[in-house]
Amino acid sequence: MAGVAVGMVGTAVSDPGALLCATDGGFSLSRLKVLSRSALKARVEEARARRKKVVFTNGCFDLLHMGHFHLLQRARAFGDLLVVGISDDASVRKLKGPKPTPLRLLRAVQPDVLVKGGDYSLDQVVGKDWVESYGGRVERVPLLPGFSTSSLIEAIHEKGR
Repeated sequence: MAGVAVGMVGTAVSDPGALLCATDGGFSLSRLKVLSRSALKARVEEARARRKKVVFTNGCFDLLHMGHFHLLQRARAFGDLLVVGISDDASVRKLKGPKPTPLRLLRAVQPDVLVKGGDYSLDQVVGKDWVESYGGRVERVPLLPGFSTSSLIEAIHEKGR
């Protein structure tokens, strides 16, 4: 049971669900964090009932690097519950064509704060107008210099030559 708390990132309290998963053998802690839309709505409603601030960010997070960790840490600091929408492989491929958007998920979560990286201008943030329409706000996190997926891929290609 102690491994449940030790396995969590940062300072954390083990909730009953995590303990049940740990004792059930076939489940992992990550299953508590990857939620269906209905389970997510329930988690958000529970947080709001406890007067917690809900924060949302999304992205590809294709090759996870320090720039992504920086964004996630900064986003988490804007509230109490961080919801991260991760684009699946199909939507990442579509990014080169018609852009898939997180608008449906944003509408389900209705975050108090919508966070995007500083490489997005405010007019490029999908859902900005909707979030602001109910009193939410948009925050842009400055990029961590020297860390991007593009530069990481380029460095990998250079090493391979």
